[in-house]
Amino acid sequence: MLPIRRPRRNRKNAVIRNLVQENHLTVNDLIYPIFVSSETTDKEEIRSMPGIYRFSKDAVLKEIESCLQLGLKAFALFPHINERLKDNQASESMNEKGLYLSTIRLIKEKFPESFIITDVAMDPYSSFGHDGVVVNNEIDNDKTLDILGKMALAQAQAGADMVAPSDMMDGRVGYIRTILDKNQFTHVSILAYTAKYASAFYGPFRDALDSAPKFGDKKTYQMNPANSREAMLELELDIAENADIVMVKPALAYLDIISMFRQHTYLPIAAYNVSGEYAMVKAAAFKGWIDEKRVRDEILLSIKRAGADIILSYFAKDWATDYGKVQ
Repeated sequence: MLPIRRPRRNRKNAVIRNLVQENHLTVNDLIYPIFVSSETTDKEEIRSMPGIYRFSKDAVLKEIESCLQLGLKAFALFPHINERLKDNQASESMNEKGLYLSTIRLIKEKFPESFIITDVAMDPYSSFGHDGVVVNNEIDNDKTLDILGKMALAQAQAGADMVAPSDMMDGRVGYIRTILDKNQFTHVSILAYTAKYASAFYGPFRDALDSAPKFGDKKTYQMNPANSREAMLELELDIAENADIVMVKPALAYLDIISMFRQHTYLPIAAYNVSGEYAMVKAAAFKGWIDEKRVRDEILLSIKRAGADIILSYFAKDWATDYGKVQ
């Protein structure tokens, strides 16, 4: 008996395939992570992330200008600082003349149309490489909140459009929201790293920042990769604490979590296509085992299909270069 329903009719040529395509990616969906460093005079390629660089304060302006010309306007800024500036209180994160805060001000002065998302976390500044205050070899959640609040406020004062607490301390979204509001920064948004898993995919990122923990691991605050219901608890808490956007990190191995979030909130959902996901594609492409561009595009579309509205990706500039400017 011949088939009555023939789905292939909607695949027969490029025109009909484009007409019925369910998910679309544009440059407006992308956030480009950028590393700024006090340890380079121009730019330095990160060995485990081909095509991604640490930029000096001056060089980062050129990078952002080139991205803006492609239509990329949102940037997640991460600091790489000298080891001698690190301590258990992340003091350098509040230094107005330091690398990070001065770079934020410089970018916003030069390119006010750019949208700058700042990282609220202790690990780039911590002598222990952890995301919280270390007391007797343990992470003190509530002592950390005080520092995160001051850090977020300093970033808002420097011109951040959105702060992104990536530390996974309990209660930090609500604490930061209160601090920002009390200081008349009600317009500064919060992108919550809602479900940030203790993942093996972060290795190249830690190379980029020299921020690997000096002892132990991050499993007492980042989530167990085996858990999904726990992610829903974190989502519930971040919504209650007034996050503006919720995020899943990493993206590719946690598409199910993105999909679960989509079913349970009307808030925008972000997903972080992390350094290890990027590095694997680059390495396989270098070997000639895969078509990099097609694999890149398939990965980004899969993250959109799962339910993400926003994607942080090291592929963002390459993708924008290939597919042009969208306003």
